[in-house]
Amino acid sequence: MASNRPTLPVFVALASLTVALVAQLASAQGWQDVISIEDGFATVFPGTPTVREIEWDSEYGAVFPGRVYSLDVDGRYYAVTIIDYRDAEAIHLARTNYTEADSPQRYNYWRVDIVASVAYAAAQFRQRGGEITFDAWHHIDRVPGHQIQLTNDNGSRTYAGIYLHENRLYIVEATVPRNTPPQGMFQQGLRFIDEQGRRIRYDWGENNELIKQTRETVTRE
Repeated sequence: MASNRPTLPVFVALASLTVALVAQLASAQGWQDVISIEDGFATVFPGTPTVREIEWDSEYGAVFPGRVYSLDVDGRYYAVTIIDYRDAEAIHLARTNYTEADSPQRYNYWRVDIVASVAYAAAQFRQRGGEITFDAWHHIDRVPGHQIQLTNDNGSRTYAGIYLHENRLYIVEATVPRNTPPQGMFQQGLRFIDEQGRRIRYDWGENNELIKQTRETVTRE
């Protein structure tokens, strides 16, 4: 039986391996918390994902490291992809494929690459084909991003969310067969955590700036 998972064309998988996660809460059956302090997030998966390293070809000609947490179960595909832009300046300065028009020394395209990363990732989903049924701005804990939903050519449905937090891009995707219930639990289950494993949430300051706060737990409440 062919997989319902469309292929994201902008990254190349380098290796696949099962990784012991920082924490694995709840039972092995049903939905469970998956937490990675290394990648700064927590979410829920309907099982234990595998993890693979990838390379991500950016909109402005650079190649960034990334990691994909993914799970195929009963014809359903779930993934959280993290692209690390934190060394964007050095990566852009080291690349040899730029022209005078996009010289990283002159135009700071490493900054543009980060700022444009959410829009660029959303464009990859739109270019898959099929029918877009939802396409709008979104946030999780006031971390801004974008949500998109598609009905693919084979009738499967894709529910995706894309967020940029502290120069790391998080792409959440659930692709499920036709007539499967909406996957909002996975699409919106992402949480951002700090190096102590505390959940990060932003609040508004007096001048409409976002102020970073943390909670003691990473629970979904």
